[in-house]
Amino acid sequence: MILHDFTNENSILNHFIAELRDKDIQKDSERFRKNIERINQILSYELSKHLNYRTKKITTPLADTKIEIIEDSVVICSVLRAGLAAHNGLLHYFDKAESAFISAYRTFDKETESFDVEVEYLSSPDLKNKILIIVDPMLATGTSLKNVYDVLCTKGCAKETHLVCTIAAPEGIDFLDENLPKNTHLWIAQIDDFLNEKGYIIPGLGDAGDLAYGKKMD
Repeated sequence: MILHDFTNENSILNHFIAELRDKDIQKDSERFRKNIERINQILSYELSKHLNYRTKKITTPLADTKIEIIEDSVVICSVLRAGLAAHNGLLHYFDKAESAFISAYRTFDKETESFDVEVEYLSSPDLKNKILIIVDPMLATGTSLKNVYDVLCTKGCAKETHLVCTIAAPEGIDFLDENLPKNTHLWIAQIDDFLNEKGYIIPGLGDAGDLAYGKKMD
């Protein structure tokens, strides 16, 4: 797997992540969603440098000129529901991209004391020969993204796959590195310290879906 990690690169990205983590600022759901969007806009810009380009002639009011534009067809797939705000951030930059949506959530088995991942809903265009960008703000164990990737593969073989996450745990990165194709790109704004015994990212920021859209019923 090809890792793009911005943890130690000081930029305005740090300010948006700081606000995401701050438990007082988190009380403003609109601000939380906006920071997720802005972080993913920055990651979109960095990701765009790794796509394929072609030359296009442009006619200005004064003369003709040439410029390199993205040649690839892009599909953005967000993992519901936390991925929606991130999805909007990517669409601000990849505004001609198609969209896909998938649900994935963890369930806890009390008998085995282990988590499983359920995927119930998928809406996706044909992915054959396209650039697939899977968006999920939080990368914990990695099992959700692995299951999402497997389900999306039934919609065609993408030319290239990029995973875009805001916060990630080392355990999840290692899991994906072992279980996804080696040419998969993983984009991370910040890598945290570890997962606790409940599978939560530490220091993390809490439940991104709840913070963005309100608490859900159990």
